[in-house]
Amino acid sequence: MRTRSRVKTEEAGRGWLRGALWYNFGPVQISADRSTSLGFQLGDPLGAFPAFKKFDRNGLNLSIECCRVSHLDEKTIDWAFELTKTNMQLLYEQSEWGWKEREKREELTDERAWYLIARDELAAPVALVHFRFDVECGDEVLYCYEVQLETRVRRKGVGKFLVQILQLMANSTQMKKVVLTVFKHNHGAYQFFRDALQFEIDETSPSVSGCCSDDCTYEILSRRTKFGDTPHSHTGHCAGCCH
Repeated sequence: MRTRSRVKTEEAGRGWLRGALWYNFGPVQISADRSTSLGFQLGDPLGAFPAFKKFDRNGLNLSIECCRVSHLDEKTIDWAFELTKTNMQLLYEQSEWGWKEREKREELTDERAWYLIARDELAAPVALVHFRFDVECGDEVLYCYEVQLETRVRRKGVGKFLVQILQLMANSTQMKKVVLTVFKHNHGAYQFFRDALQFEIDETSPSVSGCCSDDCTYEILSRRTKFGDTPHSHTGHCAGCCH
């Protein structure tokens, strides 16, 4: 999920790991324009961390793959859309955005999209993360669009593990922070990111930037990497946050 204006801003210009293993490795070096090419030049951002390609705890034995959307088969893409629709349609309908199937499917299949896919022992997908490497208000970020889990693998640590992988990859590619958008009325998700994963309300979030009315239904959350500066004030807000 992402704020509308942030998507428009993209188009005009053309989200330390607690409780996880830490690796001593050299950061990925990308010499081209990182704002547009990083996501296309990377091979497997998870390749340097084989220990994170398995989740075998709490009664689960999952394998985790990281790939661009162009490497996913149609069946997996359809599953990703249907799971997102099942989990999110009502929440969207309760927001100022509403649920728009065509726009959501286009977002999920955008050529810049990357995925973490968790599969069970029968290779059936059970959880996904949709993310992209991007630039937000001058900061190079890993933007998390979706974290979606099948009911049968919830409350077993899978979601936390997948988001920790995002933070690991954000550090390895020298991103400044991991960023995501969450509905205020999605209380479980909001508490999960704020309390369990220690995300903070980002300076570009409507409640901080003041670009929206008090009844805006979402917050932008972020967690900085070791390459991220301390939060600073931008001159104005970044192209607005809602319309």
